[in-house]
Amino acid sequence: MEDKERLAFLKAMSEVDGISGHEKAVAQLAMKMVEGYADRVEFDNLGSFLAYKDGEKGQPTILLSGHMDEVGFVVHKIEDSGMLRIHPVGGWWGHVLLAQVMTVTTREGKKYTGVIGAQPPHGMSPEMRKQVLEIKDMYLDLGVTNKEMVAELGIKIGDMITPHTDFRVLNDGKSLLGKAWDNRLGVAAAIETLRNLKGVKHKATVVAGGSVQEEVGLRGARTAAYHVKPDVAFAIDVTMSYDLPTSPKYDTKLGAGVALSIMDGSVIAHRGLFDFVENICKQENIKYTYDLLTAGGTDSGEIHKSMDGVITMTLSIPCRYFHSHVSIINVDDYVQTVNLLTKIVTAIDSDVVSDLKASKYR
Repeated sequence: MEDKERLAFLKAMSEVDGISGHEKAVAQLAMKMVEGYADRVEFDNLGSFLAYKDGEKGQPTILLSGHMDEVGFVVHKIEDSGMLRIHPVGGWWGHVLLAQVMTVTTREGKKYTGVIGAQPPHGMSPEMRKQVLEIKDMYLDLGVTNKEMVAELGIKIGDMITPHTDFRVLNDGKSLLGKAWDNRLGVAAAIETLRNLKGVKHKATVVAGGSVQEEVGLRGARTAAYHVKPDVAFAIDVTMSYDLPTSPKYDTKLGAGVALSIMDGSVIAHRGLFDFVENICKQENIKYTYDLLTAGGTDSGEIHKSMDGVITMTLSIPCRYFHSHVSIINVDDYVQTVNLLTKIVTAIDSDVVSDLKASKYR
């Protein structure tokens, strides 16, 4: 992609709304982006998006999996006052929520703006100011005066609530601010890799995947893996960026390139595949670093346990502030990830897969 087209693509991926179980609009955007590049598009029964670029007969299948869902909320209760009580979908920290603007999406697709209420500090005791308000005690203010007005808007229990955040290119021209980089960025990388293969000879069949319900337990990755039955798989996700004033001093940070994940809370990278990928980074002068995140997991956690085991690892992109209203990534890290994936999938064939399998016992 040219830079201008890439930014427009990433803007669209960031701004589309889709929490776990409500990924339809993301899938529709993904389908649009692979038109003319994929040989076919399939879905599993949970709704995971799978775009195929066929290789040669008898050659392996590679799954590139990013998850389409973002963290958000659903309407839990409608108060008589018209205020909405919210229930989290995915992991949230109460500190990041107060006074944030949100979007409610109805079953009919209508969108309404609200704000999470934040009491002014006037009259608060010192103890109250130090507390983190629990999400169960928060509410969304739609600017209405009663429950009946909410009903007239068509808002019901269970409707989706997402952060309202506009995509922006920040002041160095490289840092991109938006919501849902976790993990629309991985979906975008899988799709752009597939687009890179147009007119390129490759032996393996490549599947650009957008899984569902990752943020509530890696659920779509399991069913997508059974649908595709890959020989090799890569989860593409974001990871911690250790370049903040309070961060531990690790090398994974914005601008450091693609992060090769050694392990996380759900998977240990296949050692043979890890070495294969690192060698490609060195040969192709692709900027990379290492990632070791013992908390949390990625789609790899379910994919590698599918069937009789899938050769799997995670490629991560450093990201600041994810699981909040905003997050920041460096576009060069994203481009390095796409470049690496493109080189990987064109290098893998049946002989490579045989060697990767054998690396576990010889």
